[in-house]
Amino acid sequence: MKTRIIITAALTGMLAVIFGAFGAHALRDRLSVDELEIWKTAVSYQFYHTIALLFLALANGLKQDLVNKIYGCFIVGMLFFCGSLYLLSTRSLTHIGFSHIIGPITPIGGLLFIAGWIILLIAALKRNDA
Repeated sequence: MKTRIIITAALTGMLAVIFGAFGAHALRDRLSVDELEIWKTAVSYQFYHTIALLFLALANGLKQDLVNKIYGCFIVGMLFFCGSLYLLSTRSLTHIGFSHIIGPITPIGGLLFIAGWIILLIAALKRNDA
């Protein structure tokens, strides 16, 4: 599982760098200031949770079932929270017509992030060496 988490973190980190550079260069003159801020928020949260995944992969003594839950919360949270923000911030370019569906997905992703952090707290309190 640790290798899978590290591979996932490598991929999400790589994508965060790509998306950050894409926003800074390709989208800078095509999106409004507010849309760019939304894009930057998505990139930032993707980075935060990529780093959290690396920590999770390197942490010792955490119960594996809780590690699996944290991993799932962070990955699905990134997909829902960051993914929806990427889509919403570029809707003026992509003309996606289902933003009313995407918008409510963002807070679900945020709740998954919060759940992952709560589960991490629980896992730390239940550490094998505590």
